[in-house]
Amino acid sequence: MAEALRWTSQDTTLALSGDLDRDSLLPFWQQREALLAGKHALDISALERVDSAGLALLTHLYQQQSTSQASFTIVGASERVKTLIALYNLNDIIPVV
Repeated sequence: MAEALRWTSQDTTLALSGDLDRDSLLPFWQQREALLAGKHALDISALERVDSAGLALLTHLYQQQSTSQASFTIVGASERVKTLIALYNLNDIIPVV
């Protein structure tokens, strides 16, 4: 069973924790614009699990935020997330720190 996706806001960073997968991302998706308003970073270091739907969401968020702001970064990617990004050949599309 998927762990609920949770988020917290700190200054210009939005932090995600729990599971980012197709079963848990709908509430976040519905609130994403309000949650990311004025944010310059998305901290994913506390994510336990990310599936392909979660990766698609991260890619969308990165593209959306980086076109509407001068700078936006995704920080705290685990080795699993970095491997998933590499497997889908997305390194140039979604840079993570």
